Parts: sequence; structure tokens; C-alpha cells
Amino acid sequence: MKIITLPNPILKKKSNPIDKVDNKIKKLMDEMLNTMYKAPGIGLAAPQIGINKRLIVMDTSPRPGLKRYQEEKNEKKEEIKPNPIQMANPELTWVSEKKETDEEGCLSIPGIMGDVTRPSSCKVKYLDRNGESKELLAKGLLARCVQHEIDHVNGILFIDRMSKTKKDIILRKIKKQQKEKEQTT
Repeated sequence: MKIITLPNPILKKKSNPIDKVDNKIKKLMDEMLNTMYKAPGIGLAAPQIGINKRLIVMDTSPRPGLKRYQEEKNEKKEEIKPNPIQMANPELTWVSEKKETDEEGCLSIPGIMGDVTRPSSCKVKYLDRNGESKELLAKGLLARCVQHEIDHVNGILFIDRMSKTKKDIILRKIKKQQKEKEQTT
């Protein structure tokens, strides 16, 4: 699947809920995971592949291609086991008062990183791939990833959570990159 990048307007649209987790949705979840792993990334929301649905997939386990997470989480070089999470209609039900600032990036804004402050833990209610209602308490990197991906289905990008000045600098940089790309094609 092709990952959509800024300035595509679908990235700023609020996504529609999923009525039922059927075989079509399960297949989409699997295709999204494959796309995310190939990118490589730790999360992907349906709007990022041009689908206006409240659907996200994540895997924050350390693995090759994600050097930062590989070094931080897997210093002993033990066998890496994928831990994919697939959520339909994810909804934050609680966020901690404690906040943390860390660097984020996004597959839809390639090459751009920036510090974002978010609650350090959260609870999310969702439907799993079997259509069953679940709730997950997420902490650390998983909490950050869940919040980032839920932002996507709400039409919010991580740069929207930065100061106006930083966001403006990033948007100018993106415009400049697009102009350079257009001139070379």
C-alpha cells in the first residue's frame, strides 16, 4: 500500500467509525501491518493509506530497521518477537496527568522529527480483530504511539502538537522539499 504524505488533505480529515470488524477489515488490518513493517514504522493509521476509517495498527517491539528502538530496548540482542496490535474505533478513555516530551516522526511526514509532549500513559478502548471490545493500558513508547495514531484518525498530525513557530518552520521545509522534487521530475 502507498503511504500518503503531506499536503494530502485526507490527513487532516476526521475518520469515520467502523460498523463491524468483518473479513474485509481484517484483511485491511493485515495489509496495513505489512505496509508499516516495510516502511519501517511503529504505527500506521488508515488515513495514511487514503482510507477514511477509524483503524490503526502498531508494533513498538524492537526490530531491525528501527535503530533507535533496537538500541534502547534490545541491548542484549535477544530474539526479536513481533507484537502487532490492531485497533478498530480506538478511543482514549483516560490519560495520565504526568507528561513526557520525546521526539516523534511520522511516515506521512518523511524526514521530519520533532519533540512532542504527551501524557506518559493512557487507556484506550477499541475493537480487536475479532470485533471484541477491549481496553488497553499503555505506558511509555506504546502510549505515545497509541496517542499519535489516534490523532491521525482525528485529523491531527504530530506537528499540530508543536509550537506555531516550530510547525511553520517544518511546513516551510516540506514546501521547499516538494518544490525541489517537482523540479527534478
